[in-house]
Amino acid sequence: MAADVKIYTREGCGYCTAAIRLLDSKGVKYQHIDATGDPETRRWLVTATGQHTVPQIFIDGRSVGGYTDIRALDLRGELDRLLAGSDAHASSTSG
Repeated sequence: MAADVKIYTREGCGYCTAAIRLLDSKGVKYQHIDATGDPETRRWLVTATGQHTVPQIFIDGRSVGGYTDIRALDLRGELDRLLAGSDAHASSTSG
């Protein structure tokens, strides 16, 4: 069973593009939510994640951070397990 993945982005964001490329390289299906010009969604993201930046990625309803966070998870070999729907206890950082 694959994980439920959502990515919140905005136009013109290099880290957003990098995160999408990384998810695409994994062949994972995800819901892409463009928060450009959507202050309500951006406020919700701050409340949900404590971060003011995008991208913000959620895997199975859990915030895992931004591009640098999922890249770090990938380098540690933990991202594939999360994307597969396994419950991994990876820590996230801001970014």
